Amino acid sequence: MTAVERTPGLPMSVPLDGLPQRVRIHEVGARDGLQNEKATVPTEVKAEFVHRLADAGLTTVEATSFVRPEWVPQLADAEQLMPLLDDLGDGIRLPVLVPNRRGLERALALGVREVAVFGSATESFAKANLNRTVEESLEMFAPVVTAAREAGARVRGYLSMCFGDPWEGAVPVPQVAAVARRLYDLGCDELSLGDTIGVATPGHVVALLDALGGLDVPVERLAVHFHDTYGQALSNTLAALRHGVTVVDASAGGLGGCPYAKSATGNLATEDLVWMLDGLGVETGVDLSRLTATSVWMAEQLGRPSPSRTVRALSHQE
Repeated sequence: MTAVERTPGLPMSVPLDGLPQRVRIHEVGARDGLQNEKATVPTEVKAEFVHRLADAGLTTVEATSFVRPEWVPQLADAEQLMPLLDDLGDGIRLPVLVPNRRGLERALALGVREVAVFGSATESFAKANLNRTVEESLEMFAPVVTAAREAGARVRGYLSMCFGDPWEGAVPVPQVAAVARRLYDLGCDELSLGDTIGVATPGHVVALLDALGGLDVPVERLAVHFHDTYGQALSNTLAALRHGVTVVDASAGGLGGCPYAKSATGNLATEDLVWMLDGLGVETGVDLSRLTATSVWMAEQLGRPSPSRTVRALSHQE
């Protein structure tokens, strides 16, 4: 592991009222992060990345995506990658993205126990990402979710463009809440609300969570997925935590964006999130030094420094 210098006692733990005792981080760097790299990362490097993330204490690591190779060539090696992760055992959750029934069948054939579908709150992004309307995409997901549950797999539903769309601009909160409720009703165990282009602000986050509560979507079934385009990801996360959300998506080293939304920049860096949560006294089970060393290592594989401010501060990257 790369050496990482930590100042003893920092960040100092100073709790705030109204926050959960523990947060589960849904690590997306190996999938959402690497799918946006221009160069294809070797399968063995991806496997090592997942192992290092697990070794740092992350218990949910989204491993890959079973999409058609021509759509996301960086993840075309899903069948080769998953067997390399078998040794991680039952203590590590390894969800994968499946766009349709064929993707689900490929994943289940490899023993995958958790899958995710990826929907949109807006028509423009549904067309760009899935070449379908929102309604048609939900109709496509329905048999996928049903088949996954019948096979004993856990299902996550991603909903993108929850706070703004690069083509449509502002997205009305009731519109997002209505699509989210439809996706939830398909049978998803968890619903991740995506700020795909990073335009959300804390009040907007609270308004959407309130709207979902009004539609009887339990906050215990929600996760948040923020991008840091305008530097708002941590403040938005804190607003969500104060509202009762306990699952936060993040990407080691701040890797990732969105291949179908050119204005989308990197995901919330897992290290930045852990630094904040450590300072708030919120448990994550993540060893920040090990995680930072992992992101430094991956940055070396990619040939560029990590965009995470915490990684740069702790590793003295320029």
